[in-house]
Amino acid sequence: MLKVAVVDGQGGGIGSVIVKRLRDEFDDAVEIIALGTNSSATTSMLRAKANRGATGENAIVLNSNRVDVITGPLSIVIANSMMGELTPKMAQGIAESKAKKILLHLNQEGIEVVGGAREPLPHQVDCLIEKVKNLIGGQTHV
Repeated sequence: MLKVAVVDGQGGGIGSVIVKRLRDEFDDAVEIIALGTNSSATTSMLRAKANRGATGENAIVLNSNRVDVITGPLSIVIANSMMGELTPKMAQGIAESKAKKILLHLNQEGIEVVGGAREPLPHQVDCLIEKVKNLIGGQTHV
């Protein structure tokens, strides 16, 4: 079973959308682990039907190496993003994890990604779901 970590902070709204779409699309075919930079984000993602959840720096760093896929907004690999909630250790742990990272082109950190179309959140989540489908199907080109 594919293990997917969804990382989010602040209110967990983006993470909740991702968790809900993953659950709707894959039901119990994937294990969804909610990793919040704070308890509010984790709780929000658990309400969206993540299997398990954990909060804080150690949980994010530890679990980043225990999953197959990490997803969330681009800011989860940027130190001090999310108004400082995302610590440098969290960003490093996620970036250095061997898990496949499928990140949404959403950030408010003053970083512009060239070449990626900036789509509304629902469209980006649709693309994320397609990439997870490809992984489940055994394709590695995501």
